[in-house]
Amino acid sequence: MKILVTGATGFLGSHLVPRLIARGHHVRTLARSQPGPALSGAEHIQGSLDDRDAVRRALEGVDAVYHLAGLVSFRPKDSRRMYQLHVDCTRALLSDVRAAGVGRFILASTSGAIAVSKEPRIATEEDDHPIAVVGRWPYYASKIFEEQLTTEFCRRNNLPLVILNPSLLLGPGDDRLSSTWTISKFLNRDIPAMPNGGLSFVDVRDTADAFVAALEHGELFGRHLMGVNMSLKEFYERLSRMTGVPPPPLRLPKALNILGGKLLEKWADARGEKPALDAQEIEIGEHFFYFDSAKAERELGFRARDPQETLYDTVQYILQRIPPDSRPGLPGKLWATRKGT
Repeated sequence: MKILVTGATGFLGSHLVPRLIARGHHVRTLARSQPGPALSGAEHIQGSLDDRDAVRRALEGVDAVYHLAGLVSFRPKDSRRMYQLHVDCTRALLSDVRAAGVGRFILASTSGAIAVSKEPRIATEEDDHPIAVVGRWPYYASKIFEEQLTTEFCRRNNLPLVILNPSLLLGPGDDRLSSTWTISKFLNRDIPAMPNGGLSFVDVRDTADAFVAALEHGELFGRHLMGVNMSLKEFYERLSRMTGVPPPPLRLPKALNILGGKLLEKWADARGEKPALDAQEIEIGEHFFYFDSAKAERELGFRARDPQETLYDTVQYILQRIPPDSRPGLPGKLWATRKGT
């Protein structure tokens, strides 16, 4: 089968593409940057989603499309760019997909398009989009709009669609630290106060396996949540036991954490600096992202490995990417592990 993967040079794509190639598929990638060694077996077309000529060339003769391209940011200045990528470019891509006669469309969405709440609760795919909660967070809002327009378009045009909703991607291979920033900032002691919320995270390797399965399985026009739930307190305490880096020292109520984040952001802006944590990141940490992965297990064979393995492998990969002298807060024993001694 000939398959196009958009955004293939990202974290998930670097794990998905080799799996598809290993199963005998001809994989074509579309990305702005040149592919790394992990994508060496794929045909590459360099271009962006808003380059319609490049998109149409990439779609020639394609049987299925994995749409992974996007931008994760919690900075207000990136709001328009995220809307353009997730909504405008996806709408144009779908039009070209229909014209090319593609037989299956697989969308990489996010658990944040379903499972976000102010209080701890377990969400499922039957839940509506939490727009009242995430509407002021451009990343999640734009992904909700992307889901909605994709589902409506594919239903209207009888284009088989499977939506996958992984939570925070962790594991090895995040060269840009675009998804594993939560751990890198912990290692750098950039998190002053313990968040009161809860997250869900998923190993990128388990996610890639589920995406491969979506080529033939999964509920058509349905969503599929994937992840492991954990309070942020337990998350950071596990990392602390693993690395020797102390957990965030302050324990503040939710309202004070959010207020403190806004004040620190304003202080950094006044000094012409970037804050260690954006105010929006701190606010998000006061919410809960819990859900049930049973549907993805049933439909896609998703299986989450031991979360301790995921956390350990993530930490080790980050340490391999960052020079020791740029992380002075880390214990010496961790750097010794990094050097293999």
